[in-house]
Amino acid sequence: MPKRVVTGIVTRDKAAKTRRVEVTRMVRHPRYGKILRRRTVCTAHDEENQSHAGDVVEIEESRPLSRMKRWKLLRVVSRGQASAAAAATGVAAQPPAEESGESE
Repeated sequence: MPKRVVTGIVTRDKAAKTRRVEVTRMVRHPRYGKILRRRTVCTAHDEENQSHAGDVVEIEESRPLSRMKRWKLLRVVSRGQASAAAAATGVAAQPPAEESGESE
């Protein structure tokens, strides 16, 4: 039986070599017929830490790698806006610094 390959968006990249990928799908409500957007959250193994939050990635089903990980990252399909800008400048994206002065 071939391994499943799905495409999703990386939503979390804080852990080393681990990515949280959301795979969205459209389903029809059984009674009312409305099209609903459903999502599946997969925890994937990224050996080279090549994907970042916001990237569209392709993941493949694999043997259990840990308690939660059952998927491996195949490739990055497209970069997210934050990670593309960071890759172009060579600097990690930083949130804007807050001012330390008192507001009146």
